[in-house]
Amino acid sequence: MNENDTEKMYILLSDEYEPTQNPEEADLILINTCSVREKPQHKTYSEAGRYKHLKKKKPNLIIGITGCVAQQEGENIIKRLPHVDLVLGTQGFYFIKKALETFRKTKKPVILTELKPDFKIPLILEKENTSIFPNKRVTAFVTIMQGCDNFCTYCIVPYVRGREISRAPEDILKEVKELVKKGVREITLLGQNVNSYGLKEKGYPDFADLLDMVSKIDGLWRIRFTTSHPKDLSDKLIEIMANNPKICKHIHLPLQAGSNRILKKMNRKYTKEDYLRKIEKLRNAIPGISITTDIIVGFPGETEEDFKETLEMLEKVRYHEIFSFKYSDRPFTVAQKMSNKVSEEEKKRRLKKVHEVQAKITKEIYESYVGKEVEVLVEGLSAKSKDMFMGRTTTNVIVNFKAPRLDLKGALVKVLIEEAGKHSLKGKYLETLKI
Repeated sequence: MNENDTEKMYILLSDEYEPTQNPEEADLILINTCSVREKPQHKTYSEAGRYKHLKKKKPNLIIGITGCVAQQEGENIIKRLPHVDLVLGTQGFYFIKKALETFRKTKKPVILTELKPDFKIPLILEKENTSIFPNKRVTAFVTIMQGCDNFCTYCIVPYVRGREISRAPEDILKEVKELVKKGVREITLLGQNVNSYGLKEKGYPDFADLLDMVSKIDGLWRIRFTTSHPKDLSDKLIEIMANNPKICKHIHLPLQAGSNRILKKMNRKYTKEDYLRKIEKLRNAIPGISITTDIIVGFPGETEEDFKETLEMLEKVRYHEIFSFKYSDRPFTVAQKMSNKVSEEEKKRRLKKVHEVQAKITKEIYESYVGKEVEVLVEGLSAKSKDMFMGRTTTNVIVNFKAPRLDLKGALVKVLIEEAGKHSLKGKYLETLKI
């Protein structure tokens, strides 16, 4: 989501600025931020602090902090870092052009951190000949909603991104069509909880119907989405995933914890039994589906027994990959005030154990691909080797392979998997299916 927000800011500024890799050359430096955990927040302050010397050398340099930390900290940023000129929150960054205009006139810091419940996410389309995306893009993100109404007790999102707001379906379709015209073949639809898309807005389709609408766009080959809240995963959505060939056979379904006691404390609104039933439905309807998840270790009051239940869930569900984190207190949240905090040392131990258990499962799953033929959407050259291509299967597994031709970026190819790595596969190019 932050990557997508950054792209939007690029597009808004592209008639006035072009990007540079060197901060010394910059006339405008924007730091787009995340505050879902504590570490990125600290990184924001240290990153912004590093640019103080540039401002002394170049007084007209404009420095801005945008996104979730800007929303969370507001004018505290200016108090701590007086050399910062713009503080634009998660709705405020859309008005970056106006903020720059105001700053240039007044020479006073501009702070936009109001969260409006009736906010409409603007339609921002790439401009022709923009230098922001000079190379052909195969994949792109499209935001379908912003904010969250779930108020999980550990999560800062409703406080920094606001309440759930769904984008108008016609704007989403228009944006996807424009991206496909530019050569994009795979779209990832983004939202804090895509499963509740359109449920608050009158006359909007639900998420399953939106997927169906997007899938009818000619030239679009694949659709992904993230993130899905387990409590809102409907049978209708599972059915459309099973029956629509454009929808990728992968779902990110955050579990967070394997203990019902901890899930209740987290205000997740499902039990592990509910979760397992949904996993069973997904696997029955979509054989071979890959499932990924988020895990938090060391939530306040998590006992060794609770933690063991999380490990048991890893073994039961057998995720392709997981994203796992140590619990950290976040401002405004209920969990921040909870007692019985788990020590840092214990959180580290538990996280290490989670990594060990999952590494074994991922290894076994990836090894099961060896000898199989898979369809891969080629995203470009591999980071591993200049003479290899890289792409993903419909199950979102990275595949590196050599090919006899050089113009495969954006093609759908068939690859025979010959080798499994820790987080990717290696294979042999067989044929081009679509280009």
